[in-house]
Formats: sequence, C-alpha cells, structure tokens
Amino acid sequence: MAVKIRLSRQGKKKAPFYRLVVADSRSPRDGKFIELIGTYNPMTDPASVAINEERALYWLKEGATPSDTARGLLKKQGIWDKFKSREA
Repeated sequence: MAVKIRLSRQGKKKAPFYRLVVADSRSPRDGKFIELIGTYNPMTDPASVAINEERALYWLKEGATPSDTARGLLKKQGIWDKFKSREA
C-alpha cells in the first residue's frame, strides 16, 4: 500500500480549512484516511499550522510520501529538516 501525507479539504465554500492526513494514495482527497496528524488554516493572518511532530516523523520513517503542499508545511514547522537529518 502506497501511503501519502496530504491535505484533506474541510470547511465551507470560500472558507477552506485543511486537515493534514496520512492516507492510502488510492483513496479520494476527502475520503477515508489512516490518521489525522495536523491542521492548516490559510484564512487566518498569518496562516495557522498545527502538526503532531512525533506522528509526522513516525509516518515519514515508515515511508509515507508527502505531497508538495504537505512537504512545504512540514518544512515550515521544521519537521522535514529533522527527518532529513535523522535519515543521513
């Protein structure tokens, strides 16, 4: 099973709110997911990001591939750098 870390859209029209989820790559964007590891709200100023660092690092070690946007959020929180430093 190919596992991805990606965003799942929530909220109402023109007021998006995203969940950072670990999901099977074959499941739909807003469909079934394995675990919720964080949230992202682009509507606040500045945008608010809350990620469970321990679980994100666990899934990255297990081989989960982040989407481009998810990788950007992980970099913003410093989690991606921690993962890369442990990997090397």
